[in-house]
This record gives sequence, C-alpha cells and structure tokens, in this order.
Amino acid sequence: MDESDTLPPGEERARDPLLLAGEIIDGKYAIESLVGTGGTSVVYRATHLVWKRPVAIKLFRSLSEIPPHGRAGVLEEFAREGQLLTVLSEQTTAIVQARDIGTMVTKAGEWTPYLVLEWLEGATLEAVLEREQAEGVRKRSLAEAIALLDPAARALALAHRRGIAHRDVKPSNLFVVGPPRSDDVSIKLLDFGIAKVVAEFKQGEQGFRQTSASATSFTPAYGAPEQFSKDLGPTGPWTDVFGLALVLMEVVSGLAPLAGDSLAELQVASTRISLRPSLGPGVASTPAKAVLARAVAVNPRERYASAGEFWSALRAAVDLDQSHPWIAPESTPHPPPPSAVMTLRPPRQGRRWAVGAFALAAALTTAAAVTVHARRPPEARRGASPATTVARVASAAIVAPVATCPDGMVAIPGGKFFMGSDSKDAVDNEKPAHKVALAPFCIDRFEVTTRAYRACSDAGECKRAGLVNDWRGITDQDHESFDSQCNALNPEERAEHPINCIDWQQAVDFCSMSGRRLPTEAEWEFAARGPDGRKYPWGDEAPTAGLLNACGSECVAWGKAHKVEVQAMFEVDDGWATTAPVGSFPRGASRYGVEDVVGNVWEWVADWYAPYAEDQQEQQTDPRGPERGEARVIRGGAWNGGYPSWVRPTFRYRDAPKTRSYGIGLRCAKSR
Repeated sequence: MDESDTLPPGEERARDPLLLAGEIIDGKYAIESLVGTGGTSVVYRATHLVWKRPVAIKLFRSLSEIPPHGRAGVLEEFAREGQLLTVLSEQTTAIVQARDIGTMVTKAGEWTPYLVLEWLEGATLEAVLEREQAEGVRKRSLAEAIALLDPAARALALAHRRGIAHRDVKPSNLFVVGPPRSDDVSIKLLDFGIAKVVAEFKQGEQGFRQTSASATSFTPAYGAPEQFSKDLGPTGPWTDVFGLALVLMEVVSGLAPLAGDSLAELQVASTRISLRPSLGPGVASTPAKAVLARAVAVNPRERYASAGEFWSALRAAVDLDQSHPWIAPESTPHPPPPSAVMTLRPPRQGRRWAVGAFALAAALTTAAAVTVHARRPPEARRGASPATTVARVASAAIVAPVATCPDGMVAIPGGKFFMGSDSKDAVDNEKPAHKVALAPFCIDRFEVTTRAYRACSDAGECKRAGLVNDWRGITDQDHESFDSQCNALNPEERAEHPINCIDWQQAVDFCSMSGRRLPTEAEWEFAARGPDGRKYPWGDEAPTAGLLNACGSECVAWGKAHKVEVQAMFEVDDGWATTAPVGSFPRGASRYGVEDVVGNVWEWVADWYAPYAEDQQEQQTDPRGPERGEARVIRGGAWNGGYPSWVRPTFRYRDAPKTRSYGIGLRCAKSR
C-alpha cells in the first residue's frame, strides 16, 4: 500500500497536490513521486515505460481555468515556443531538452497541459549557493564564476542570435549537474520561455494575448528596470544581460543582487542609478568592473545588446581564452526606446490611397506571474528542488527552419504552397489560388529599422530617408497630418522603429549594400504564411491587439487629433499610436518566426504589380512577377489598418515606385 493511502486527505494533497503518484499518463509515463511545486506548476518524476528512462513531467495547473475555446491556442503556443527551444537544445547541451507535450484531466476534473522534459540529477544554482553559504565554503573568484556560468552564457548567446530572449535569468533557473566545485560540473538553463507563455495566457479570455513589452513573468530580485516599467522600452536579449550579470555578481560576492523586501523596494533598487546592484568585493579588476557596470545599466540602450557581446567583453577583461567564436559579439538589435503607436485607412473603390498609407523551475511565478524573491538565509527557504526544467516542445505541425542564415535573418525551407486565395472574402487581385514552388531562402526576422537605415545613409551608401511624405496627389493636409510620422525625423527616439518614407529604389539599394535583396512577392507570402493555408501569420484566429500593430482605440484617438479618418480593427489599445519598435508583437510571428510581417508598415517587395492569371494551371517555380509595370507590390498592411483583410498574407496592394510614405518600409531577403 502506498504511504499516501494512510494519510489524512489534506496532508495527502499537500504531499501530492494532483494525486498522481502511481498513475500512468498517456499510456507511457508512470508517475513515481512529486519533485516540486510552484505558483503555476507541479513537477513529478516519472519513468518512460517504453524507454525505461526517468523523465520529469511538468503540469501547468495555472492553465486549468482556461475555457475550452482557448485551449488549442495554449497548446499551439507551447508547440511554437518548443520548436524554437528544440532547435537551440540541439545546438547546445546547456539548455534542457523537451521530450513531449500533452494534456490530461486530473482526478479533480481539471484540464491541464503538461511538458515531458529530460531528467537531471543535481541541484539548482540557488540551492548550491545556499548550501555553500551555510557551510562556510570559500567564495568563487571572478574567473571561477565565469567558468561555472560559461555554458549558460553561451546558451543565451545562441538564443539571442536567433532573436529569442529568456527574460527570467536567476539562480533557480540554472541547474548544476555534477559536483559544483569539480572540473566535471556542468550547468543547464531552465525555464526557457514557458513562464512567459503561462503569464500571457492568463491575461483573460480576450485572446489570452499580451505583448512582450509588458509581459510580467519575472523575478523582481533579478529584474531588469524595463521589466518593472515598460516606459523604459520592451524586454529582450538586453534584459537577459542584466540578469546574467546579477547572477555572476552573486556567485562571486554572496550578496543579494538587489536589496529589498517588497516589490516596490526591488523596483527602486533596479531602476535608480544611485541604487544600482553592488558589484561585490570579489570583483577587483577595473576592466571587469566597467564591463559589469555596463551590463547592469539602468537604461537598456546603454547595456550590451546580447549575452554574446557581454560575455565576450567580460572574458577579455579578465584575460580569458577568446576562442569560442559563437559567443563573440554579434549583430543583435539594441532595445527600442519608449515611444508611441497607430494605424491607417483601407483602400476605397475609385480612389487611390497613399499607404502610409520566445525540467524544472523550483517555482515559475506566483498566480499574478510575479515572484518577489530576495535572497534570505538558507534556513528561511524550504523545498529547493533537484530536477529538470522547461523546454519548448517540438511539434510535427511546425516546420523547423533549416540551414544557417546571416545574423538577424530567418531560414525559410522553401517548398510548395498555394499562393493567393479563393475565399469568398478575398478581393479579385488575390484570386485565384495557384500552386507555387520556392527554393530555400533567408528573410529578415524584423523590418529594417531606422537605426540600420541611418547607418547606411551616414556611411554614404544609401540615400537619406525622406523627412516628408511624397505620393501622387498628396495634399497640404496630408503633409500636415503625416509628415511628423516619417521616422527619420526622430532617429534616436525611433531608432528601433521600422524605417519608412523611403521609395522602392531606396529599399533595393539598402538591401544590396549588405549582399541581400528585396523578397519576391511569392517569397514574402510564403515566409508570412507557410504551406498550410492559414489565414494569418499566426493561424486562423482573428487579429487582436496582442498579435500585431494595427488600428485600435489609440489609433482612433490619434486620427481625431490629426484630422485623419481611420477605422478601428479592434476596440482596445494595442500600445502604440503609430509605428511600434520592431519585435513588439512576437505572438503574431509567422510559423517560421518572422515578426511584424503584417501590421506596423507595409513592405516593398521586388515585383511589379499585375493581376494573377485567371487560368493559371501549371505550377510556377520561383516566380518573379512581370518584367515591367507601373506600380510595385507592397505587402502586409500598416499600423493604421482598420480591416482584417488588410493583414491577410494573401492581401495585395501596390504603389508607385517613387512613393515615399509613412506607412511603407521594407525587409530584405537572401538566396541560399
């Protein structure tokens, strides 16, 4: 008889909250014992009945309240996150591997999703540090701390190169495998992204969506300033730099990274320059102090842009070996500054419109998705868990990118798809759907930023972006309303916003300066949509404020203030009145991870515009459009788009090649 059978019900549930010990999940995972519990999850040790190997199973209790209509979205998001993590864990052993994903109904009748993760023997870095402190073990030198954390830093650098951020780097999310002071020690990065997914899906029934700029799943004791205040800009790789630096300081000094016993005190410690985290007495090297000071800068734009840049600079400062090329400084976008957002008008019959026209975490988070967790004496902590952590799960339904593309680009595998649409609500120029085959190619993850374009023009390689709009028939009122939205007018404030007010040739020239080109219309649609016929980049779900930058209540207010007629696509505020910093809506990424592919700004593509052939029967291979024409194709809709049809990947629009509009930008492609 199991011991729990003799326990009172309350104590039995306290030891095993889901009463799963002895149960078999999905016919292949035999649950053995509870490992740990947190604010959002419960972790069990289990045995895979086919492979006879231990695994960790993490069940997300906090998601049991999601209504049936939202459950498919939860699983799709876990699969999307898992696909990316699986790619990373294949390239580094420092990220815990995901093995499976599924759902179950508990004895209490709760629908609960779960992850199956590799089983690890060891302890979290948090538990290791507490034990060493209690036993009076000598603190590590800076070089020893760097050596200990090196695998985690490399894992983060790899993720950052792919545009993926962790956002909750802390000792309890670093798992130490092997004797902590031996040469055989290794470390694994835990909780890569799933806490964020949980937080985002608990925002309510309205689509369960939230932008990365305001996601609140983090631990304040290791929180970066922008996690406390979105006024400092969105989170990103630079946020992980702050957290990694705090962990390093704690390993060296044994001191709390941020001083405070409440959320408010920790926010003050994180965001005030005068109360920056102490570098600790163990950091004697002046060059290393300078590197760490920059890594914990209050302003995200003053920090290293990625873990690769930070770790390479730190190793150089303490004269360590620099022979690891993939942690060398890479091109990672710096955090966008805080700014504003918005939308445009739909085309009307008979009138030409200018289109400015990212197992085991001892605890994930509290139910509110924020854990106030300052370092306390070892005796004050209970239940440090010894096993595995999160990983995003691979899904056969998601096609993984193949091969390698330059930094900042996404590998598109190529293949066949039906370009265009035969839907009843499709406009004539989207029809008919016709079969197209494409060779593999690369495409920018994000739209080209004002910062990137300005660097090209400052170097004399590109013409300057326009400071005013210019299109056929532009009026004085158009200039008055829209000229202020040319992002080149505010190159610092809008450095990470998409460049706009550039014509087609400027877009071509910018891409060619870096050995790239504009995508063809077919390549653009395939990168945005893939082969499965989905209606939008993210799937078939209707556009909502957390998925893209289009016209919401903030856009309507902007329109009234600027004498512009606009139509709201949704009735809530998406956070930005006009353009948004690139990467602000990761939930709306395409299946391949291409972001902002709809909304924000329309994008020039290579093709001249022409209607599709009505009798197209044969498969087209790498179509390039007509040889000549009067207008170039633009795709994707803009921040002022008020109609869902505008942001379907099949929707086609066009404009004169010389048009410079606040609503048109670009992204580049590259053949493989």
